[in-house]
Amino acid sequence: MPFENNVFINCPFDKEYKPILKAVFFCLIYLDFNPLLSETTNSASSRISGIQNLIEKSKYSIHDLSRMKSTRKNELARFNMPFELGMDMGCRRFGTEIQKQKFMLILDKERYRYQQSISDISGNDIAIHDDSPEKAIRQVRNWIRKFAGDQIDSANKIWLHFNEFNGDFYEVISPQNMLTDADVSEMPWSEFAFFIQEWIKGKKK
Repeated sequence: MPFENNVFINCPFDKEYKPILKAVFFCLIYLDFNPLLSETTNSASSRISGIQNLIEKSKYSIHDLSRMKSTRKNELARFNMPFELGMDMGCRRFGTEIQKQKFMLILDKERYRYQQSISDISGNDIAIHDDSPEKAIRQVRNWIRKFAGDQIDSANKIWLHFNEFNGDFYEVISPQNMLTDADVSEMPWSEFAFFIQEWIKGKKK
């Protein structure tokens, strides 16, 4: 898909966050956007260059800072997410004319929490999802509605379809494709996107 449809997602990849990522992923595809994640596709390329390429070719981006904190004693906090947010902001500020059209959504799990470690973004609107997939869908949907211009399906309708897809994925799609638990848990996000797209096509028919 072209620049106009690409959405770069900068987020955690831990097991606890996965339900939120799946919900956001579904919401974007449902609304005809193309979500892009920093999956490794070429072992010869550095991860940072891959992320830079995704940022460069995405008009939209979602940056979730909710894991910007250590989880265990004596563990350093992870700052990949704010680092990638900074790269994206730099791309918007110093990039080409088309890249200056970028739109960003910054997410966190608690209001004002980000100010403790990255107060420079205090002037930006930060959307809160409370670690809830349903609220994450609402924040993403409402963000898209602001620049879409046309009316789109409600967050509640998208949430209901997401739950219906989840049921069909485990009860119908997985058995039909002989997917094991390992196949599902380690599935590339591009493949997960394919199943969502096929399910939506079938739903529309």
